[in-house]
Amino acid sequence: MDIIGSAQVVMLGEVALAMLLGGLVGWEREAARKPAGLRTQMLVAGAAALFVGLADVLLARYYGHTHSEMVRSDPIRVLEAIVTGVSFLGAGTIFRISSAANEGEQVKGLTTAASLLMSAGIGVAVGLTQFMLAIGIVVLNLVVLYGLRRLERYFSPREHGCGTRPDADDEGRPQ
Repeated sequence: MDIIGSAQVVMLGEVALAMLLGGLVGWEREAARKPAGLRTQMLVAGAAALFVGLADVLLARYYGHTHSEMVRSDPIRVLEAIVTGVSFLGAGTIFRISSAANEGEQVKGLTTAASLLMSAGIGVAVGLTQFMLAIGIVVLNLVVLYGLRRLERYFSPREHGCGTRPDADDEGRPQ
C-alpha cells in the first residue's frame, strides 16, 4: 500500500476509534433515555476526528507547493468550526417545559448538549492522536453522566424523603 493509502487507512482508524469512544458516551445517554444517544454521539465524535484529520491533510497538501508562503495554518479555526457545529446540534436538544405541576419552568437537555460537546472533544483528541487523553475523557464522562446521576437519585428529596433506590426512575420504580 502506498503512503497516501496508508495515511487514509490510519485516518479511517482514528475516526473509527473516535466513534467507538463517542459511542460509550452515547450508550449512557441511551440508557438514561435521553436525546442524542448512541448514534448521534458516535457521529459527533467521528466527525470531529475526521475534520481534524482533513485539516492536517489540507495543510500538508498545500504547504509544499509554490504558493506555500500564502498558506497560513490556524488549527484553532478547525476547533471553532467543530464547536460551532456541535453547538447547533446541542441547542436542538435543549428545551423548556412550563407547567403548573412543575411550579414554573424547567429546562431539559443541557446535560445532553454538554455530552455532545464532550464527544466532539473526544473526536478532536483522537484526531490529534491523543488516544490516552481521549480514553481518559470517556471514563470521566461516564463517571459524571452515570455515576453522578445515580448519586443524584439517591440523595434527591422525594415525597418519602431521601435515599430512594439509585436505580429507580423518577416515580420510584426500579429501572
